[in-house]
Amino acid sequence: MADTISDIQRNHRTMATLERPKKLKILVVDDEPDNLDLLYRTFRRDFQVLKAESGINALEILAVEGEVAVIISDQRMPEMKGTEFLSKTVPQFPDTVRIILTGFTDIEDLVEAINAGQVYKYITKPWDPGELKAVVQRAAETYDLLKQRTEELRRANAQMSLLTVLVQVTQAAENLEAILTPVATAFCDSFASDSCILQLVNNKTLTPTQGFYSPEGTVKNWLDQDPLTSEAIASGQMQVALNVAKEAKLAGATHYQETGVQAHLVIPIAYRSEILGVLSLQWHQPSSLREDELNLIRLSAELVAIAMKSAE
Repeated sequence: MADTISDIQRNHRTMATLERPKKLKILVVDDEPDNLDLLYRTFRRDFQVLKAESGINALEILAVEGEVAVIISDQRMPEMKGTEFLSKTVPQFPDTVRIILTGFTDIEDLVEAINAGQVYKYITKPWDPGELKAVVQRAAETYDLLKQRTEELRRANAQMSLLTVLVQVTQAAENLEAILTPVATAFCDSFASDSCILQLVNNKTLTPTQGFYSPEGTVKNWLDQDPLTSEAIASGQMQVALNVAKEAKLAGATHYQETGVQAHLVIPIAYRSEILGVLSLQWHQPSSLREDELNLIRLSAELVAIAMKSAE
């Protein structure tokens, strides 16, 4: 029915190899139209370039577009200096890398901005296109590294939070039904799913007892109609559909279309080969799971099984 864990891991690695990275967004800001167009032409092949003719206009663009990898701003502009504009972007976009273009020796402003961490580098006018491209490329690499480390930290914190919750549930388990929703909530938060259901199983048959969580507040349970759930219970193995639309054997499962679920993971909660329940993680967009995430889910499912068994 669905891929095994090893198949999922191989498919994910292949997919990662084939996917082409999207162009990073950069914002160029200059009140002189000729300079603005030149900056756009310099970077349009390597980046998705946004243009603004003033600091105020640039802030409006950021409010709509969200975070960009790099901002290149002229220093001397009417109404708002480049350093003043860049300082306003720091609280909301701390990872964005900022570059100042200056034709004047505004040393005081520049030193203050650099010391405050608001400016990565300044380039004097007239700037050399080759030099500027090299600086921006390094800035983009710096941004990528910052985002990677931020994501790694977020994952580590989420994983620690999940394991902490599961250990606490295991230690405090007194009532089986009472632990189901806290566990579903912890899994949903840790793996950024749109909904999670933890439902008990008796003699390889789903029972009405369940716990669930969704940030949206409502969850429709259709696991008794779901081929992946049936296969997970029958085989005792994790079942994963990273992109439901591409799973031929799920084509007749109308509940996916009705609920908008486009990715689904089902893992049996088993204690000494006895299946106690199933955990369903659901996403409204095609998803992907790394090898370390699959391993964490498997380890966490073992902790959940212990908690459920001790609470019986």
